[in-house]
This record gives sequence, C-alpha cells and structure tokens, in this order.
Amino acid sequence: QVQLVESGGGLVQPGGSLRLSCEASGNIFSLKYMGWDLQAPGKERELVAAITGARSTNYADSVKGRFTSSTANTAVYLQMNSLKPEDAAVYYCNITLRRAWSESPYDYWGQGTQLTVSS
Repeated sequence: QVQLVESGGGLVQPGGSLRLSCEASGNIFSLKYMGWDLQAPGKERELVAAITGARSTNYADSVKGRFTSSTANTAVYLQMNSLKPEDAAVYYCNITLRRAWSESPYDYWGQGTQLTVSS
C-alpha cells in the first residue's frame, strides 16, 4: 500500500509565495519519477514540473523562473514564488515508483491541494 499526502495549499495574494509538499509512504522500493500537475476549473490537467533525474527538472513555460520543484527522500516539494491569479488551481503531486524489485513502476497521485491567488 502506497499513499501520497499533500499539504501547503491555501490563499495567497498576487506576488506572494507558497510551498506545496507531498510525502509518499508505504511500500516503496524505488522512485522513478516525481512531479506536479495542476488543474484549473474547466480545464484539463496539465504538467507544472517534472523531475526526471538528479539534475533534470522540466517546467511549464508559464511557471519557469517562478516555481522550483525539489525532492528529499520520498517527498517532493513545489516552491511557488511571484504567484499570479492565473496560477490558481488544484495542484496534484505525481510519483512513479516500484513497490518491489519484481514489480513494474506504477503511478500514484496525491489528493490535490487548492491554490487560490487573490487580493
């Protein structure tokens, strides 16, 4: 059993900062991928940040230079700076992992955390 728990969402003023956290727990043998998606109202889910290697992170053009994703063991973080109203969305962490050496990688998703950017 693997569980992802997100935290850190909330209301922030334009120009403000917020940090999202996502912690994976349970039977974790190895991690393959960690990242963040967002889903704004009425829109499809889209990629925000994708950590594909020790020094390789891809960001959506809309957040480059403002958002930074990092990892620590089985946790992934999203530091969001210079927030804009259009950043408002539900943010989901995504971790691909193997529960055992004999198993194939599998995608897990956090429960989602709401970011509201408003004055």
